[in-house]
Amino acid sequence: MNPLASRKQLLIAESELNRAQLAQDWQTLAGEANELARQAATLRSLASASAVLVSELVKLRQPAAKKTSWLQSILKVGQLAGSLWSEFRSPPKPSHET
Repeated sequence: MNPLASRKQLLIAESELNRAQLAQDWQTLAGEANELARQAATLRSLASASAVLVSELVKLRQPAAKKTSWLQSILKVGQLAGSLWSEFRSPPKPSHET
């Protein structure tokens, strides 16, 4: 085999290795993006529930002229606290890697 043919074979092999590495890097990046999206969804859910919880706590401190009864507000706060608790206590969802 002459040096030019040998060089060509080496370049082809190197190219295949680079393609395989790129595919692996792409898969890793996709998995990390999925994990980040899952964490963002969890954070969004917690932020939303926390905002409603704070809103209900503020309503409890306002004068009784509001139409919402204290019992309803307390029950709503309890439900929100329960949803926050379950969100914190839930095991992490497995990421789907393709």
